[in-house]
Amino acid sequence: MSQRKVLVVDDEVGICESIAARLRAEGFDVELAFDGPSAVSRCAEIDPDLVVLDVMMPGFDGLEVCRRIQAVRPVPVLMLTARADETDMVIGLGVGADDYLSKPFSMRVLVARVQALLRRADRAESAARPVLLEFGDVVIDLTERRVRRDDQEVHLTRTEFELIAYLAERPRAAIPRESLFEEIWGWGEGGGSRTVDSHVKALRRKLGPSVIRTVHGVGYAWDAPK
Repeated sequence: MSQRKVLVVDDEVGICESIAARLRAEGFDVELAFDGPSAVSRCAEIDPDLVVLDVMMPGFDGLEVCRRIQAVRPVPVLMLTARADETDMVIGLGVGADDYLSKPFSMRVLVARVQALLRRADRAESAARPVLLEFGDVVIDLTERRVRRDDQEVHLTRTEFELIAYLAERPRAAIPRESLFEEIWGWGEGGGSRTVDSHVKALRRKLGPSVIRTVHGVGYAWDAPK
């Protein structure tokens, strides 16, 4: 099997090179970029399997980089932020990031997140099922990975789709946040609740507030009417 290709983007050269060295030691083929414009052009050139992307950069920031590369081809993105700011996280997830890490972080955690995102992307590609899930005016096509509401297509990120599909296949069931984080993100330590909550907020904005019900003290349940 060929090496998985990762593009690492950060304007701090030392951080970029440290991440690259660790990922190469884990068997990844790593390319680097140090600003927004070069990140977009390198992504188009090398077609990476995953992007590790800092938020604050010259040229234009990581949010704009994420928006541009996801518009061309969906690719897993692990966002890095120097601030533990929920606003940055929510915006990043909204433009197509799949996960995030707050600086400073351990390389062990970064490698685990990268590996988990790649496993999840592989499962998503191999697990297409010829199934339509219909709940009132919401239709979820598991084969084409499309969602429609009121006959209008709703644009979802890769992670948003996987989360909504997981919940919708288990209607009315209360799924703990920790279980959702482990199943969807493939990672069982730290940061799970905030990540899940932020994705649920994004889905409610796109599909309406009533489709996902908060089960207090537990997690969430798919609640759209049949």
